[in-house]
Amino acid sequence: EQLVESGGGLVQPGGSLRLSCAASGFTFGAYAMAWARQVPGKGRERVSTIYNDGTTYYANSVKGRFTISRDNAKNTVYLQMNSLKPEDTSVYYCATDRWGLGPRVDDYWGQGTQVTVSS
Repeated sequence: EQLVESGGGLVQPGGSLRLSCAASGFTFGAYAMAWARQVPGKGRERVSTIYNDGTTYYANSVKGRFTISRDNAKNTVYLQMNSLKPEDTSVYYCATDRWGLGPRVDDYWGQGTQVTVSS
C-alpha cells in the first residue's frame, strides 16, 4: 500500500496550492480519504475527509478555503487550498480514514509534503 503526495511548496499569503495524493496497492474507492497536517507539539490534525459517497468534512480552520475531491478512476485525492494563511504552514499528509473520524496510526499514510505560506 502506498500513498504519494505532491504539490507542496512556498506560496505567499492569499495564494493557492493544489495538493495531490496518488494511491496504489489497495482498493482506493472503498476507503474514505483524508488530509491531515502536523501541528507543533500536538501531532497531526485532520484537515479534511472525503467519504466513499462524496460527502466531505472540513476542520473549522479551513472551511470555506480548502476543497477536497477525489478521482476514483485515477486513484487520486486532491486538496485545493485557497486564501492561504501563514498559519496553514505545515507538512500535509494524505491518509486513509477507515473509521471516518480522522486517520489513525493504523491507517495508510503518505510521506507528507511541505506547505509554506510566507511573504
